Amino acid sequence: MRSREDLRKTLNRIDRKGYKAYKDIKGEYDFAQFVLCIDHVQGDPFASPSRVRVRVPQVTAKFPGSLISTKTRRIALSDYLTRQFKKAVRDCVKGNRGIGNSGIIDIDRPGQEVLERTSVLIGEDSVEARFVMGLPASGRTILSREASEMFFSEVPGLVKRSLEFQRLNSKHLTNHIEVVEDQEFIRGQLDNHGLVSFTANGSILPRRSGIDDQPLSRSPDPSGHIVPFETPSSLEVEFITTNRGRIRGMGIPKGITLIVGGGFHGKSTLLNAIERAIYCHLPGDGREYAVTHPGAVKIRAEDGRRIEKVDISPFIRNLPFGKDTTGFCTDNASGSTSQTANIMEALEVGASVLLMDEDTSATNFMIRDLRMQALVSKDKEPITPFIDKARQLYTELGVSTILVMGGSGDYFDVADTVLMLDGYRPGDVTARTEEIVQRFKSGRKKEGGTGFGKVSHRVPLSGSFNPQRGKRDVKIDVKGLKNILYGRTSIDLYYVEQLLDTSQTRAIGDIIYYYSQRYLEEGDTLKVGLDRVMTDLEAAGLDTLSPRKMGNYALPRIFEVAAAINRIRTLRVK
Repeated sequence: MRSREDLRKTLNRIDRKGYKAYKDIKGEYDFAQFVLCIDHVQGDPFASPSRVRVRVPQVTAKFPGSLISTKTRRIALSDYLTRQFKKAVRDCVKGNRGIGNSGIIDIDRPGQEVLERTSVLIGEDSVEARFVMGLPASGRTILSREASEMFFSEVPGLVKRSLEFQRLNSKHLTNHIEVVEDQEFIRGQLDNHGLVSFTANGSILPRRSGIDDQPLSRSPDPSGHIVPFETPSSLEVEFITTNRGRIRGMGIPKGITLIVGGGFHGKSTLLNAIERAIYCHLPGDGREYAVTHPGAVKIRAEDGRRIEKVDISPFIRNLPFGKDTTGFCTDNASGSTSQTANIMEALEVGASVLLMDEDTSATNFMIRDLRMQALVSKDKEPITPFIDKARQLYTELGVSTILVMGGSGDYFDVADTVLMLDGYRPGDVTARTEEIVQRFKSGRKKEGGTGFGKVSHRVPLSGSFNPQRGKRDVKIDVKGLKNILYGRTSIDLYYVEQLLDTSQTRAIGDIIYYYSQRYLEEGDTLKVGLDRVMTDLEAAGLDTLSPRKMGNYALPRIFEVAAAINRIRTLRVK
């Protein structure tokens, strides 16, 4: 390992030389209080910035053992330190010093969720932050003085401000960890309480906008009033958490739950909070004590997607011209076939809760009312609507459903719990809907048959995942949150609504490659293969995915990984 003076000498030597000379600084340097690792040097000022790490020994960082005693605490601490590093960059780094990316320092940017990341890794002996630096240049000429300022002034300042315990606000740090820990505690207790979701009293669920996930601080209506979440007494439950103690709120029980109410009264807002509560949220988010079962999957219609040999026969059979539905294939799915495939693919990899909103569902998949049944007889309708399968899903497979429904009271017949939103306040109207069911008979005939049907498991075939592009044997790019370019194939994840972070998307691209190299040839089902991948990541961390020390991975769930694989248009299965 070289000394910090060796780095200074090298920078002085290459000053005003061509940009390629920056390659000479690659390596590790002892800065006494930390080790600086320059892992990758960019080829020119406009290329992706250089990858850099700082490794701070625990004798310097001095984080108490209590803060890293469990995996949940390490993840929460890593998240907190990443946010502190990001804040320190804003406060301390001058920024642009030349052309292109010259002068920038940046780290992976967390959103409102607390995810397992590789931006900061917490070990028993050290704390490591991974970030990028844009090495300064004028034209193609190295600016060593500016680079020296970054390495010898700004980087040490960032280390002191964000990676040394004594410099941090210990009260805020401890609260951050404890809030995350309590969320995970509740999540782990949901099954024992017969629940699929929990929302604490006082939660603030509305967001600022569709593109700003921070809590709404002022209502758009003239009153400016924000409505904190209030639990109907009949659904109130209590958890006694490790840190905060008693937390009371609304528990949604297993089974079939409807969320009803007038337009703009908060139905979709509640569902959105439930679907995002599969992850922990940071303190102050408003949803930090909204918790959902980790097996919950959002389902919607997705016109135009490709489907590869999915058994959709529990919902659709007897298609015209004898088209097979036990191994259904199409390059351009309809609303009903895509929604059906999305359900069956989620069940294939272990979903235990389905989340749906009628606004993003195919109408003919959700319901056939009495009049339509009278006009189009069942023998001429291949689709069995979801209303007639929801109960079978729960009784036979143990899969619950939470459904936003504002247009069809026929669903009252199958619901176990009915919540009505009125001005963002939920009420338990289950008893009232039972009275309505008795008073107003729907008259529609059940079309579900005698059982749900089987969930088939597919085996992906070799050749489905070709990462080659041009002269590159492996070329995997992330184009924003919702698109992966895998070799020459574009994977469109626009309708995978629980994919929340671009770093998750980046990890998914490399997980697919890892899966294809390690487990595809063994002939396992998709579920078994992906379970093995996720076990590897659980045991060895996200660094398993790449020989490079990547600082911009975040852990996805198996459901989003499977969703990406199912949307690869080159996928072939048996």
